[in-house]
Amino acid sequence: MRPPDEDVWARFFRWGPYGLLALSTCLAYLSFDVMSAGGQELMAPVLAVTITLQILRTVGRVPGPVYFWARTVLAFVLTWLNPFFGIFAVIAYFDAPRLLKRGRPVMAGVMVNAVTMAGSQSGGLPPANAVVWALFGGLLVLHVTLLLVMTTLTAREERQTAAKIAMIEELERTNARLEQALRENAALHEQLLVQAREAGVNDERRRLAAEIHDTIAQGLAGIVTQLQAAGDTPDASREHIERAAALARESLREARRAVHNLAPAPLEHDTLPEALKKIVNTCPEAHLTVTGLVEPLHEEIEATLLRIAQEALANARRHAHASRIGVTLSYMDDEVTLDVRDDGRGFSEPGGGFGLNGMRERAERVLGMLEVESEPGQGTAISARLPLVRHA
Repeated sequence: MRPPDEDVWARFFRWGPYGLLALSTCLAYLSFDVMSAGGQELMAPVLAVTITLQILRTVGRVPGPVYFWARTVLAFVLTWLNPFFGIFAVIAYFDAPRLLKRGRPVMAGVMVNAVTMAGSQSGGLPPANAVVWALFGGLLVLHVTLLLVMTTLTAREERQTAAKIAMIEELERTNARLEQALRENAALHEQLLVQAREAGVNDERRRLAAEIHDTIAQGLAGIVTQLQAAGDTPDASREHIERAAALARESLREARRAVHNLAPAPLEHDTLPEALKKIVNTCPEAHLTVTGLVEPLHEEIEATLLRIAQEALANARRHAHASRIGVTLSYMDDEVTLDVRDDGRGFSEPGGGFGLNGMRERAERVLGMLEVESEPGQGTAISARLPLVRHA
């Protein structure tokens, strides 16, 4: 559907020439007496030809350029016969860009029409004397100047319109690209959510595996050791069985805490140095050193340090057969470190083993790092460095 202004212009170009021709004819017949005899005789047949041309154009029988130039010639002849037909000639200024190809044909058409308009306004063609010729020349210059100004303004407006259309098209393309990007981002967001859920599940599995290794597995190993000792020393079997039962109860409590993701039992009522001291005191070969200003840390930081200390002590006793184990907890400005050093038999591949990997994963989970140094026969040094995140 065309806009309302386009419908108005379409009706003007279709019926406007008839109205202008009728007005010119009326005024020409009102001044019929002042026309020459030849002009009076020619006006009727030229009018008939002009009306026929208009009808043929209305029914679509005459191409646009042929119609424009034929009408321009007829308007010139009619204006030569009577100046009032310049009113009919003015239509060429409006429909020349529509009927002719842009550029030079349009300029040629309006320039020829400017001659007709200047002759009409100077009193008729041909000019009667030098004064009228001067008036005709001045009016022609005025028409040409106005046409050039109007042509320049029209061209500028067309360029601006074309630029606006191009900008709108570019905005539409940009909006289309943005909509496509939004759809892709939505799909990516959904994919990230799925990956995050999978990562959360895997992380929880690793956490439970580490908790089982650090608590239940060590507790079961201790129970097995106590039961074996009870079988080897019947006289002290009751004491070993009681120790085994205590280890079983402790392992059961730790298992329940691991399932509910609670802090380790030693940290429930004690500070980190106190909890480490109790763990170290169960190992005759180990001693604890605390340096720096002791302050409460975030629960996850304290739990990570405690579990790393438990695993390192268990490895030093069970695998390294160390005779001396040094545990150092250091509070610094922006980090807290835990160093566990032993004089055991060491090993040549410090990267392997579930225990070491579990300690390393625990440290990395809280944005820390774990370093292991060991050589066969030279003992082992484990250093965990974690950010010092204070208790909320």
